[in-house]
Amino acid sequence: MLQNEIKECFIELGQFLEQFSTENYTKKDTIKNNSLFYNQMVDLIDLSQSHNGWFTKENVCFSLASWAKALTKENIEKWLSSYDFKNVDEKNVGLILAGNIPLVGFHDFLSVLITGHKALIKTSSNDQHLIQFLSKYLISLDQRFQDKITFVEGKLENFDAVIATGSNNTARYFEYYFQNKPSIIRKNRNSVAILTGEETQDDLIHLGEDIFRYFGLGCRNVSKIFIPKEYNFDTFFNAMFSYQKIIQYEKYANNYDYNKAVYLMSNYKLLDNGFLTLKEDENYASPISSVFYEYYDSFNTVIEKLQNEEDKIQCIVSKNQILKSISFGQTQKPNLWDYADNIDTIAFLLSI
Repeated sequence: MLQNEIKECFIELGQFLEQFSTENYTKKDTIKNNSLFYNQMVDLIDLSQSHNGWFTKENVCFSLASWAKALTKENIEKWLSSYDFKNVDEKNVGLILAGNIPLVGFHDFLSVLITGHKALIKTSSNDQHLIQFLSKYLISLDQRFQDKITFVEGKLENFDAVIATGSNNTARYFEYYFQNKPSIIRKNRNSVAILTGEETQDDLIHLGEDIFRYFGLGCRNVSKIFIPKEYNFDTFFNAMFSYQKIIQYEKYANNYDYNKAVYLMSNYKLLDNGFLTLKEDENYASPISSVFYEYYDSFNTVIEKLQNEEDKIQCIVSKNQILKSISFGQTQKPNLWDYADNIDTIAFLLSI
């Protein structure tokens, strides 16, 4: 397939997904193959939470909306404009996908196909239905995708390169197992926010989106905040109150109760608003329903710390306080050119 043909199919896919950008679906007669796939997609979204209890209809639609916005001709052209695709030698690229949030591995899937390679995909049991369904839609647009997309149930074999995502423990296994193949191995990372105390109420409400979207399960979710000494937590908690309904979700509430109990039994000092706990902690990976915080004396000390530990950080959120930081409320809305772990996936795929 020519790259322009692949691009057009993904643009069509983006238009298909746009119908499901909100929980009140909007069917459009102009979408290709809608008669075959629209009702199936509705059923799949409705059943997603039965496949994975964290995949609520709201969060699945949010993910689909994000991809609908990303898969436009303008965005794809901007993303790919700086690369040279002239001498691509088609390879089999193994993809071992995570399953913490809906379609978390879709960018790798897209990148492999858009560079002209074949994708051998091993999905997570937590997110195996959505990407397989979108693959079927692509194949309905162009049957040649049938030869380019393979889902693997057992051992991953006959691959020339691999992109694997997992925990720090599984990453060690991946590094050993794939040591003789070109690879990108992704480990645990977390996102942080740097606050100065001068943020507006709207800024902090938007920060709540970075904390609570997908129940905090993504590597782009803010799990820790850096704050100045004498920070006023009242302003922070007043903003977080906008997200109080999250405690009505049973799986989240169970985690909140459990983690709070563990903290209290360990005699940790906590700040608590009834659905979110704040704990002073130097670590980055806070459990569901909790955010760590750390005081700083000077802004430069925070910057230096994050630079020294950049291998643990996915995103930094601030109000334009640091170069390449992300604005409040934007962590779960990455562009196509915002690469995980700051590793250029397209450049890697063009080099194999």
